[in-house]
Amino acid sequence: MLICVAIVLGFLLDLWLADPAWMPHPVVFMGRCITRLENLLRAGLPATPRGERMAGRILAFMLPAGTLLLTGGVCWLADRLHPLAGLAVQTLWCWQALAVKGLAVESRNVYRYLAAGDLPGARKAVSRIVGRDTQALTHEGVTKAAVETVAENFSDGVAAPLFYMLLGGAPLALCYKAINTMDSMVGYKNERYLHFGRAAARLDDVANYLPSRLAALFWIGAAVLTGANGRQAWRIWRRDRRNHASPNSAQTESACAGALGVQLAGPAYYFGEYYDKPTIGDATRPVEPRDILRANRMLYVAAVLAGAVGLVCRAGVLYLLR
Repeated sequence: MLICVAIVLGFLLDLWLADPAWMPHPVVFMGRCITRLENLLRAGLPATPRGERMAGRILAFMLPAGTLLLTGGVCWLADRLHPLAGLAVQTLWCWQALAVKGLAVESRNVYRYLAAGDLPGARKAVSRIVGRDTQALTHEGVTKAAVETVAENFSDGVAAPLFYMLLGGAPLALCYKAINTMDSMVGYKNERYLHFGRAAARLDDVANYLPSRLAALFWIGAAVLTGANGRQAWRIWRRDRRNHASPNSAQTESACAGALGVQLAGPAYYFGEYYDKPTIGDATRPVEPRDILRANRMLYVAAVLAGAVGLVCRAGVLYLLR
């Protein structure tokens, strides 16, 4: 019961406050740990493909395991001190593991710049939420990037943390965040991380496999409830959900592209390197800035659906196990 209450309170706090800039965030500490561990491991192991793969495996074990042990220990100690203290810690970390409002706010900032005709401002705003190079993006490219990141990050910023919260509370959700943060920092197929980041990328693929598919189904449900094209979302998801190097990234992107009736993805530059990525969806109409707002509406509805269904499922399982 405590975990269910903490999830509801954390969800509401995220919808209300997002991530206040003044509040220390666990992901920031995770990022610092990743950097320090990477430096230590690279210095301590041979700079060969085999040595880098070994260093990457050690990192991929140490960060999630350490996160789970540390946060689990803090939650246990807080609960032993007083149940309300345990609830407070769980609520805080459930709140910080979610990113519904923050994602909507950042993408809406991109929309405002586009609506005002300020392309340089829109490029700068979208660079805060995407990993690709943005300095040469066109008006359409910025719009597509914003829509894609709303859809993709619903999976790893909302649905997946919720999934792991429901299984193991805030500690397991933060363990997932450690895996996801690690992948976002070292999981690239470039010269520096081709070998070192391989274990982190594969671990992220495994951790997101089921949540990403559930996220796509919730997105399709949200498309129906918001007046978007739910049937087309289902069709494009079934057809294009594998149109990505990652087994998970195109799941929600394809559902979003179908719901909006636009074409997403395609070639992009990352760290100056060109990637010929396949497209997702059909170009039945040009993508437009208001598609960012439409994606945000589906984001909120899909998040509420995911939370409600997840809590009902958890409550049902707990009832059956009584």
